[in-house]
Amino acid sequence: MITLHPSPVTFIGGRPATDAAVQDRTGTIAYDILQAHNSSGNPEQLAIRFDAMASHDITYVGIIQTARGSGMQAFPLPYVLTNCHNSLCAVGGTINHDDHLFGLSAAKKYGGEFVPPHMAVIHQYMRERYAGCGKMILASDSHTRYGALGTISVGEGGPELAKQLLGRTYDLKYPEIIAVYLTGKPQPGVGPQDVALALVKAVFESGFVKNKILEFVGPSVASLDMDYRLGIDVMTTETTCLSSIWQTDEKIQEFYEIHGRAQSYKELKPGDVAYYDGCVEIDLGEIKPMIAMPFHPSNTYTIDELNANLDDILADVEKKALVSLDGKVPYTLRNKVVDGKLYVDQGIIAGCAGGGFENICAAADILRGTSIGADAFTLSVYPASTPIYMELAKNGVLADLLATGAVVKTAFCGPCFGAGDTPANNAFSIRHTTRNFPNREGSKIQNGQISSVALMDARSIAATAANKGFLTSAEEYTGDYTNQKYFFDKTIYENRIFDSKGVADPDVEIQFGPNIKDWPEMPELAENLVLKVVSEIHDPVTTTDELIPSGETSSYRSNPLGLAEFTLSRKDPEYVGRAKEIQKAQKAIQEGKCPLEAVPELQQVMGTVQKQFPEIGDGNLGIGSTIFAVKPGDGSAREQAASCQKVLGGWANIANEYATKRYRSNLINWGMLPFLIQDGELPFENGDYLLFPGIRKAVAEKAENISGYVVRPEGLKEFQVTLGELTDDEREIILKGCLINYNRK
Repeated sequence: MITLHPSPVTFIGGRPATDAAVQDRTGTIAYDILQAHNSSGNPEQLAIRFDAMASHDITYVGIIQTARGSGMQAFPLPYVLTNCHNSLCAVGGTINHDDHLFGLSAAKKYGGEFVPPHMAVIHQYMRERYAGCGKMILASDSHTRYGALGTISVGEGGPELAKQLLGRTYDLKYPEIIAVYLTGKPQPGVGPQDVALALVKAVFESGFVKNKILEFVGPSVASLDMDYRLGIDVMTTETTCLSSIWQTDEKIQEFYEIHGRAQSYKELKPGDVAYYDGCVEIDLGEIKPMIAMPFHPSNTYTIDELNANLDDILADVEKKALVSLDGKVPYTLRNKVVDGKLYVDQGIIAGCAGGGFENICAAADILRGTSIGADAFTLSVYPASTPIYMELAKNGVLADLLATGAVVKTAFCGPCFGAGDTPANNAFSIRHTTRNFPNREGSKIQNGQISSVALMDARSIAATAANKGFLTSAEEYTGDYTNQKYFFDKTIYENRIFDSKGVADPDVEIQFGPNIKDWPEMPELAENLVLKVVSEIHDPVTTTDELIPSGETSSYRSNPLGLAEFTLSRKDPEYVGRAKEIQKAQKAIQEGKCPLEAVPELQQVMGTVQKQFPEIGDGNLGIGSTIFAVKPGDGSAREQAASCQKVLGGWANIANEYATKRYRSNLINWGMLPFLIQDGELPFENGDYLLFPGIRKAVAEKAENISGYVVRPEGLKEFQVTLGELTDDEREIILKGCLINYNRK
């Protein structure tokens, strides 16, 4: 089904040649696009300037506030502000729409584009309006993937977008390029989510494609319709790859013509000889309908396999729940087995993954003339944009869906991150969305509320709905698919979207709601640091949703200190209190007061420190907090996972490995040290104080190894950490204390 080739592979004439050893990186599609956007002059060290950017309403206020605080006068490139994440949240009174008006006034003042709530989810809008063959797009959302449209797109934290707004570049070493070689043809009932989940399962655990670019090539690319490619493409984020790119053909050309942008198409294909750093070979004909069980997209089985081994697989899910949920609430899915069949409480087809035209039409084909029933099972469908919604209304698909008992809603990302359609306690939801991490469906463990999500393709969700909620593979549907043709009507966009890109109006006043606050002042990195470990997480992977919960808490995203109150709240509810307590010491330093009076337990700590380092003290000391996690940062690109720690006095993370580049970049841009420590027994534990003498010098002078010390009553115990690779700019950002300080130099 899927074969991994970890060794370099040379393609000749578009096919892998096992006996070739050519290592010319110029032959890939990715190479040409990356170098066309590289301003460094060094093909191995990229300094990328993007063609366009996008942010949604969880992120754009913080990004614009960062850029404003750094002196930005106008958006220097097209910048789209969408309102697809918190547009339905009611938490916090007026604050959601206050943020939207902030975005609209910012678009007017700085020359941007503003997409009102319910118009489109961020990625569908960028596909329809901004993707182009050979282009590059940056967005503050991890599922920024437009590779199927010939566009290398990257999802990053807000500070990376702020850099572009300030005329700076996106800097990275030239990444490895992995060929994804497609053969065969999907079987009826097998949709793009099935292919994507199979791919995630094959590569995630090993990290085979981590921080690399996937280049989709091969004879079977042409067999896939446009939406099918997009559905696979958007889920490549869950492999932890950096980005993606696909060869293009007449189907991509047709997409651009349908959207009135024929000029955006050009043929992209590898050179006659193309060298790849590895290869993933997928026989599409062998893919079966899949289901990703809680609590990760890689926890994947075929639906047939699950139905044949219900008790064993559900028992395994319970074991994973003990780790993911820390045993805080009872958890089982075995009570969902009725007469040997798995009963599902909810189905959702939504967002950038599931809300495409073809997915919804295929679901309607399966459901037409049936009923979802009058029991607990519900089905909600969210078209990814208003033009898609309009076409579904015109071609009759909308009526077909409504007649079954399904509910068709507006464009909204909420079901993807816990801000919409939260299931009942102990309920089980199947979704054609992007993620099924713990709590991402909206449950709250700390309140004893737990539900869970499995990922499936829209086709099998429809088959399950037609079977009144009993889990069913779309392979059981024996009817025909109508393969409706899509017609794009831009009228609604022309009538409703504000667009002044490239034309700033400095006289416009930014509208600030009462919740919108500036970033607090952040000090430079001190000569020496004393850090208290305030959380210790030993899960194999820690997601950004666990670091800062998604869902309704994101409503507070425009208030750095207000949002910070939720940091680690669903993983370690004691974190905020511990961090704020030790932060009192740093605040005292900044106010010219004695930190030992602010936090009395520091008296003994500093007494121990000064026995070995008598020079450390007044005028050369920073005090704050740090956390340890085995592998933090999988998931969302939201910068708040790092910034919330920073505004609570965090100076560092300590990890065995960082799950994604984007989370590590967020730490750096907020002036936090991305420490790495070797696997094995930790030299410290939660509540310990750590000393890093000469840390500022170590950062500035690019020290390969950094000595830290655990402060114990009996003395100091030395251990070693590293910082990994840092660019000169990244080192300077850390030294200055954060990106905002760096840009004020």
